[in-house]
Amino acid sequence: MSSSHWWSQVALKIMNLSSELCNISDWLRLEATVKASLYVVSFSFATFITVVIIAIVTQNSKLRNEVRYILLCHHLLCISSYCGLGVVFQGMRALLVSSPVLMCWVVFGAQLSVGEGILFTLAFMAFNTYLAICWPLKSLSFVDSVKYRILAGTWMIIILKNICLFLIESSHSTQAAIFESEPLCPVVLNGTPARAIGMAFLFLPLSVILISYSLIYQEGKRAGHFNRSNIKARRTVLIHLVQLSLHVIPTLLFIGLGKMCGVFFFALNLVLFGVFAFAQCFNPLIYGLWNRELQSRLYHWVCCRLWCGHVTNSRGPV
Repeated sequence: MSSSHWWSQVALKIMNLSSELCNISDWLRLEATVKASLYVVSFSFATFITVVIIAIVTQNSKLRNEVRYILLCHHLLCISSYCGLGVVFQGMRALLVSSPVLMCWVVFGAQLSVGEGILFTLAFMAFNTYLAICWPLKSLSFVDSVKYRILAGTWMIIILKNICLFLIESSHSTQAAIFESEPLCPVVLNGTPARAIGMAFLFLPLSVILISYSLIYQEGKRAGHFNRSNIKARRTVLIHLVQLSLHVIPTLLFIGLGKMCGVFFFALNLVLFGVFAFAQCFNPLIYGLWNRELQSRLYHWVCCRLWCGHVTNSRGPV
């Protein structure tokens, strides 16, 4: 089926639903179908760039030992995992797989945890950049000694937090309901405690990022306006802030809107999700290949591959 025919079928479905009595389950299934398709595109593109960047980093011993590239690879793996889990979860809802509610919660919880890992890794990257610029001599040994412990501790906190919230939310359900098959794979963590803690886990890394970038920007301004690398660094900060807003603003609007019937809310939800998926898709480019050193090594890596392949083909089989 061509993409134009598929989208025409989606549009026809929307028109049919709008002329009928509001049925939230029909809207949820149609929404899941579109989201699963967007996740497939984001996962394919982000994973391709991620594989290229990780291949470049792992093949160079200098890059492998630098904290910023360790955090970058961790960030890229989180993005690919988030999009892949999104394909699984939204695909289960779109195809009406009728999985047990517990299975739906596990997949949704894993995606939520990886999504929080993305934001916390961005916070660590911003804070590490601030330390490298403003405290270059004092921060190097300290960051090298604690980098893995900080990542491990953060993941433990995220996972334990989500497990506790799932236990609190599931306390209102019976054991039979938890293991009952549900075609539309309902989500959990819609209660007031879960939303409040979720907002705290959103604003905590966001505050670290904004404060770090603000201090970096001030340091660049103090260092001088006519330094070429200084101008590029300040431009990078602004680009990262714009990219970050594409993550945060749709998330806040998702929380505020909730689930409502109607063509307007359906279209608005998909537009917001499209912006969010776009940000996830291009994160590897913005935070990875925008780096000047990775750009040069990518050029060398591609040229080496093409040249080696050309030499091998010209020699013929041995």
